[in-house]
Amino acid sequence: MRKYLGILILIVGVALIAPRLLRAAAVPAVGSTAPDFTLNSQSGTPVTLSQYRGKWVVLYFYPKDMTTGCTIEAHNFQRDQAQYDAKNAVVLGVSVQDTKSHQEFCTKEGLTFKLLADPNDKVTEEYGSLKNYGVIKLAARHTFLIDPQGKIVKEYMDVDPNKHSEEVLAELTVLQK
Repeated sequence: MRKYLGILILIVGVALIAPRLLRAAAVPAVGSTAPDFTLNSQSGTPVTLSQYRGKWVVLYFYPKDMTTGCTIEAHNFQRDQAQYDAKNAVVLGVSVQDTKSHQEFCTKEGLTFKLLADPNDKVTEEYGSLKNYGVIKLAARHTFLIDPQGKIVKEYMDVDPNKHSEEVLAELTVLQK
């Protein structure tokens, strides 16, 4: 009995501590100016966040190309591109994979919006979205909705890839009234 109690205490302790160990740097606050950056897109072309001033930006971080949840999320953003265009919004995806991985992902899945490569983790970390699993670092599934003036107006820290695009579009509708 004592042995099992010790194991139970260990499991509960790990469950309480692990999220703190995996938590990334501080997330930029709603109302603050979105940190500017330049990253290469899937085509190798540099993309700078500030070049989209005057547009709404859906800046979404995702763990990994070609995985189930990330593919679902990307397909939904792709499916809704006409609605984003109508709302003067651009979708930018960011992960820590390189441009070659993004290019293969876009080609395979028919994605036309920009996926940005952050292989040095700098931007992902700056947005508080880097998860360090010891042997591997991945982006957390976070999204930042940025207004045309470059301010963060909404953060999504607990994203369900199945319905996320609809949530973002609904929020854009409310914010643009």
